[in-house]
Amino acid sequence: MIWVLLTVVAVLLVGVFAALLSGRIRYDPLSEPVSTQPDPGLGESFTARSITDVQFDTALRGYRMDQVDTVLDALQERLADQERQLAELRGAAGQDATGSTGAAGAPGTEPPA
Repeated sequence: MIWVLLTVVAVLLVGVFAALLSGRIRYDPLSEPVSTQPDPGLGESFTARSITDVQFDTALRGYRMDQVDTVLDALQERLADQERQLAELRGAAGQDATGSTGAAGAPGTEPPA
């Protein structure tokens, strides 16, 4: 009698496994991620301070937050450096436009004596 029960259980297990493999039964233990923000990314014109305001949704299948934070910190630092260089170049171009000589306003050069 016990052999009949074990045979029925084995046949059921094989049937369920075959249904999973053929796609008739779907197995997805995780639901689709839910978004709480329409667009967590940056717009077209952003500054280094805008990167601080970027927020990502957390999900079980998401990115590691420490890796995302490391990348964003590096991006913010690089963007701040580029903004600082651009401001310096714009300041130098403004000085050249007001009548100072180009050689005197160039970085790393001294005015003629």
